[in-house]
Amino acid sequence: MTQPFASPGTESGPTTASPAGPQARFVLAGDLARPARLTVSDLLDRPQHAADVSFECATSGVRHHRFTGPLLHEVLADAGPVFDPARRKDRLRFLIAVSGADGHHALLSRAEIDPDFGRAPVLLAVTMDDTPLDRSGPMLVVPQDRCGARHVSGIGTIRVDGGYTTWAAH
Repeated sequence: MTQPFASPGTESGPTTASPAGPQARFVLAGDLARPARLTVSDLLDRPQHAADVSFECATSGVRHHRFTGPLLHEVLADAGPVFDPARRKDRLRFLIAVSGADGHHALLSRAEIDPDFGRAPVLLAVTMDDTPLDRSGPMLVVPQDRCGARHVSGIGTIRVDGGYTTWAAH
């Protein structure tokens, strides 16, 4: 199950053993009531969604894959983002930064994945074409993107940041 988050700012931690071999961990950090270290097994315990995705890859052309995994929105909701629930629009100031083990980064807005706003079905994929991703770690999948640049393999860190509370004109 969910492992408690140990220290801020760390990338993916050590792997854990499973019957299929070691599992990569990733860190869920930032403005959350319950930051954590998670594995693919942790994500498999959540409701699974499937997406058939086609996207353009700059190095290998058009790619077609089937991904399964929980919705990013649901995983973050369980971690308790620290927005003011009495102010409906307060959650719109949050950004989500995702880093992969290979140094690849992607940025999403909370509004983009929120069911009351953009409703983008962004996945934390645990399988790709029926192949488990437990050794490499989950993959961020943004099905609606025409280009696969925001698909991040081997997630090391997902950081939620709501520090944009004041805006000043300069």
